[in-house]
Amino acid sequence: MKQRTIAKRVELVGIGLHKGVPVRMILEPLPSDSGIVFYRSDKGVSIPLKIENVVDTTMATVIGKDGARVSTIEHLLSSVHAYGIDNLRIILDNEEVPIMDGSSIGFCMLLEEAGLQELDKPKKAIEIKEVVEVEENGKFVRLEPSDSMVFDFTIKFPHQAIREQSYQFKFSTQNYKEEIARARTFGFLQEVNQLRAMGLGLGGSFDNCIVLDERGIMNNDGLRYKDEFVRHKILDAIGDMSLLGMPIIGGYISFAGSHKLNHFLTKKLLSATHAYSIVDVHAKGKNAQKVFVPAKIKA
Repeated sequence: MKQRTIAKRVELVGIGLHKGVPVRMILEPLPSDSGIVFYRSDKGVSIPLKIENVVDTTMATVIGKDGARVSTIEHLLSSVHAYGIDNLRIILDNEEVPIMDGSSIGFCMLLEEAGLQELDKPKKAIEIKEVVEVEENGKFVRLEPSDSMVFDFTIKFPHQAIREQSYQFKFSTQNYKEEIARARTFGFLQEVNQLRAMGLGLGGSFDNCIVLDERGIMNNDGLRYKDEFVRHKILDAIGDMSLLGMPIIGGYISFAGSHKLNHFLTKKLLSATHAYSIVDVHAKGKNAQKVFVPAKIKA
C-alpha cells in the first residue's frame, strides 16, 4: 500500500470556534514523506504536524511554531486520517481551523471533492506491541496490541441527557462516515457563558455545537445519534492520535479521555520504543486490513 495525498487543490471559508472570525482554508497536495504541514499564510510560518509542536490542549489541540499557532485541528485531522491521507499542506489565514458544523462531515465532503492520489513510497504504520497507558484522577487513555484498528471509548457525565455512554468503533473509511463523522462537539450552557466572558467560544452557536442547559439539549433539531456525545469523543481521539504521523495498528481504549491525555499518550508511546514498531503496510497483506479499509482512489 502506497502513501496518499489529495488529487487537487481545494478551499473553503468558515468561522473559527473561539475567535469567531472568518478563516480561509486551502488544502494542497504534497509528495511522499512530506507529512501533514500547516501553513499560516498571514504570518509566513510552516508548522509540521509533530507532537513536539503541540503548545496547548486545554480546549482543543493547538500546535505552534515561531510565534504562529493553529487551533482546533482535531476535527480536520480526524477526517484526513479517515481517508488515509499521509501528505497534505493546510493553508490558513488565521489561527483556527474552521469549525464547520461542529463535526467532521464537512471536511469529509471537501476531501471527496479533492479526490485521492496514490504516491510512490510505501505507507507506514505504528504497530503496538505492548500496552501503553496514561491515567489521571480516574480518567485514562490506553493503546494496546490488536488485530484491528479499534477505538473503544466510555464517557460519564452527571447530566441526564448524557449519563454513561460507551461506543466501540472498528475503523474503516465507510464506517467513519456513517458512525463518527456527523457527531458534533458539545458544551454546557454555563461553560459556554464562561468561555465567552474569557473571549473564547465567540464563533459557537446552535449551528456548530450541541448545547445543554440544566433541563436538556437546547438545539431544536436534537441529536444526530442517540449517543452522539461519545461518538464525538472518538472523532476527537482519531484526530489527536494522528499526531503520531502514521496510522496505528492496535486498539485505543479510553474512559473520560481528553485532548490533554491523548497528547500525553502519544508522547509516552514514542518514548517507549520497546512498545511499538514501525512497519510497511502491504496492499494485500494482513497489515492493510489492520490499519483501515481505505477510501477508494479517485481518478
